[in-house]
Amino acid sequence: MSIAAGGGMRNVGLSLLMLALAGCAAQGTAPVIDRTPARAAPPHGVRPVTPQIAPSTNGLHTVQRGDTLYAIAFANSLDYREVANWNQLESADRILVGQVLRLTSPPGMVEIKPLDAAPRPRARPLAEPPLLRTPQAVLLDYSEANWAQVSGALKNADTPVAQARAGSDEPAAVAPPPASPAAPPPAPAVAPPVVSADAATESWLWPADGMLAGRFGATGGKGIDIAGTRNSPVKAVAPGKVVYSGSGLRGYGQLLIVKHAGEFLSAYAHNETILVKEGETVAAGQNIARMGDSDADRVKLHFEIRRYGKPLDPLNYLPERS
Repeated sequence: MSIAAGGGMRNVGLSLLMLALAGCAAQGTAPVIDRTPARAAPPHGVRPVTPQIAPSTNGLHTVQRGDTLYAIAFANSLDYREVANWNQLESADRILVGQVLRLTSPPGMVEIKPLDAAPRPRARPLAEPPLLRTPQAVLLDYSEANWAQVSGALKNADTPVAQARAGSDEPAAVAPPPASPAAPPPAPAVAPPVVSADAATESWLWPADGMLAGRFGATGGKGIDIAGTRNSPVKAVAPGKVVYSGSGLRGYGQLLIVKHAGEFLSAYAHNETILVKEGETVAAGQNIARMGDSDADRVKLHFEIRRYGKPLDPLNYLPERS
């Protein structure tokens, strides 16, 4: 009786253990607790600065993924063609990750700056000189009548001297044939029109609607600031080609750079959304972005105009607003 009772107790214990394990399985696995300290959220409206292209401090730049020659030159207020020339680049669109680019002129290189105002001179062929023709004449014996004819004293063939000479035995003078007219000189070659600074900017538009919040050289830095509302349209000021689209320049946020005629560049910074891609051709007044506050302390458009890499005051090129 005692043995049977002991076996029964063991069976009861095993049954209770199995029931406990089954209850744990029904409740599922224990939750994993993430004990990593949470990062503090940035203040509302402030976004982190993109730590990428910044102005060089040693005259060199090491190409990183996403860099373009336009962006590198823009960040250092240089003309992209100068940078390409200094580094003997075959194409401004081809730079390699890890490549070290110099941002100053090599020793001994002569820098040639283009003329900004006057059209470039163009060689034209000279007009063809007239052909020298050998005069055709007959040798006459000396006489008063022949001398008078040669010297122009005889006005016409009906004069008495001419009539007397007609009945004499003196040889008659043969009038030289009229000289053939010289061929007209060829028309000068017409030089192709050269786009001047005034012609390239005479029809530019404002890039956005809003209040002028920063002027060139002051709070606007290298351009002007236009305050507005988030997602309001940003427009191309003139027809051109998008040569940069991204967030790789420190302090500019979502940035667009458009190349125009006359070697002008226009830049549109702090966008919320970019609507065009690199290499795309845009028309004047086309919506190319939405205004935002990327890398900025408020919603605004930072707008710049550059020529040969040098910042210019946009208010000298944009039309006056009423």
